[in-house]
Amino acid sequence: MRILVWHVHGGWMDSFVRGGHDYLLPTGEPERGGGIGRGGRDWPATAVEVPFAELRDAEVDAVVLQRPVELNHVERLLGRRPGRDLPAVFVEHNTPKGEVPSTVHPLADQSAVPIVHVTHFNALMWDSGRAPSLVVEHGVPDPGPLYTGSLDRIGVVVNEPVRRARVTGTDLLPAFAAVAPLDVYGMKTDALPGALGLADGLVTAAGDLPTALLHPALAERRLYLHPNRWTSLGLSLLEAMHLGMPVVALAATEVPRAVPPEAGAVSSDVAELVAAARLLVTDPDEARSRGRIAREFALERHGLSTFLDRWDGVLAELVRGRPTVGSTR
Repeated sequence: MRILVWHVHGGWMDSFVRGGHDYLLPTGEPERGGGIGRGGRDWPATAVEVPFAELRDAEVDAVVLQRPVELNHVERLLGRRPGRDLPAVFVEHNTPKGEVPSTVHPLADQSAVPIVHVTHFNALMWDSGRAPSLVVEHGVPDPGPLYTGSLDRIGVVVNEPVRRARVTGTDLLPAFAAVAPLDVYGMKTDALPGALGLADGLVTAAGDLPTALLHPALAERRLYLHPNRWTSLGLSLLEAMHLGMPVVALAATEVPRAVPPEAGAVSSDVAELVAAARLLVTDPDEARSRGRIAREFALERHGLSTFLDRWDGVLAELVRGRPTVGSTR
């Protein structure tokens, strides 16, 4: 199958383009419907960049949308309306914002384009209206059991922690820094140590590392901290579990479903999480034991092959004109 899809969410795409299809990635003139193509990612050869000027003549079997504006892009660039002239599905990566219990999805007033939510929590919280709605949970490539936990430090991965502040639980970090130094990876972390005002060395801005460097570095930290209050399930959390890291995570959004308590600690009580972090930092054997559970669970629930199999099912039904409704589990 030849699938038109824009490079919007790099982590999700890193898994999606590893399926058994041809993935057409627009390049150039993003303001007119182009995009960044592969964006320099080390993806399979089946992830093919298509210049903006050549999109009109591209052979497309289905389109995977991720932003409402792409509905217009497809119709203008291909001369085909998604859901009517071209099989289409919309992937919703995010939790809703604003008046959450009543937030209506931008595609809620139509029934031609199904909405695929990446978590059950998102599906629950969005009002999807008349749109067919289903869930395909995340799956990530297995980096292997790299965990050593040799450093009694805490690893965190978050993008723009200063700007996003309470959304990403940045205000909670000082409580954990009192247990062990934090190494925070991600985009725009440079200003974090100054914003938190902690003593030198308690929080290190470790930068936005490529995956090949991030995974082994993260795996040296004793535990992974996930303090997010209101984000969709972070792929870095699932990657940390695949590495074999024990996880200390705020019991918010999809986390209680994605992380068993035996894999570390899951709670909305910050004091409980701090106590769990202290235990894992001081007891490497316990940390290693819980990390093994984290890895086993992640491989079963969020393995790449399971993710791709579910998407194959969704796409097959889509081109037959019979979109699956409900969970694919």
